[in-house]
Amino acid sequence: MLILAKSVFAMMIGFIIAVVLGLIIIPFLKKLKLNQRISIYVGDTHHKKAGTPTMGGLIFVGATLITMVTFLIFDKVALTDNLFIVLMVFIGYAFLGFLDDYLSIKKEDNEGLTTLQKLFGQFIIALLFYYIFMRSGAEPLLWVHTLGIKIDLKWLYGVFILLMLVGMSNAVNITDGLDGLAAGLSVLGFMALGLISWGAGWLMGHEDIAIFCFVLCGSLMGFLLFNTNPARVFMGDMGALALGATMAAIAILAHYEITILIVGGVFIIEIMSVIIQYTSIKLRRKKVFLMSPLHHHFEELGWTEGDIVKLFWVVGLLLAMISITFGVWI
Repeated sequence: MLILAKSVFAMMIGFIIAVVLGLIIIPFLKKLKLNQRISIYVGDTHHKKAGTPTMGGLIFVGATLITMVTFLIFDKVALTDNLFIVLMVFIGYAFLGFLDDYLSIKKEDNEGLTTLQKLFGQFIIALLFYYIFMRSGAEPLLWVHTLGIKIDLKWLYGVFILLMLVGMSNAVNITDGLDGLAAGLSVLGFMALGLISWGAGWLMGHEDIAIFCFVLCGSLMGFLLFNTNPARVFMGDMGALALGATMAAIAILAHYEITILIVGGVFIIEIMSVIIQYTSIKLRRKKVFLMSPLHHHFEELGWTEGDIVKLFWVVGLLLAMISITFGVWI
């Protein structure tokens, strides 16, 4: 019962602070004219969103960090090596996304940081992750809990961490194309990871990481008040990169690396649709989807934005429930 009370309290505080920050930050972003540029390749409905401010990730990133710092000050959570890694990844990727968003707006196009600059930043974060994780006495093991399989990756574990962080951060970033889509799916994903982390007794500071997940859930729900259709603000790369990388980091720390494929199943499907489309065009000169990522394919079929988001949320909820079942019960 105490676990449930802590979880609800963490979400409540994150939600309240996010709502307050949203009311303060959104007018500020509008005043600075930090507006999202809309791609010429998307449908007419998206061009109506021109002028909507971006960098809304400041809302839930800020709310989560304020809440966690407060909890640390009042000894409600402990700053273990593993929680430090989660916060480092969260802040590091948020900063990379912030730079990308800022440069995109400054250049007045959709190109911010170069691919090499992003990879360099991600490499540094992954290197620090690997160093701190190994120093804490952890083993570079890839676990498949259900089958009882442990694979020792040795130094390749560092490469694995980098690939996981890059893959999931880009998957969430690609999914962030409809109002409320990525944020809503992230609420479900972190809810599942929070419950899974509570049960990961072998992980040092597992309860503190769970509290972080629930705080972030609450912050995202507060952000959704401003991000659902019609969105008053977009999360931008700052939010999307931080969410995806942090999901991957928590899954790695808890040794639920395979489970993240279920938790973030919709994100994985979205990025796979882009890869499949690109490969098919290059090799066959034919499209598999009317447009990629997958949510744009449904738009081309005539679906409304609201219906697409609801469908993807339902799929995300089902996958979250499956991952909780495997991660906590089985």
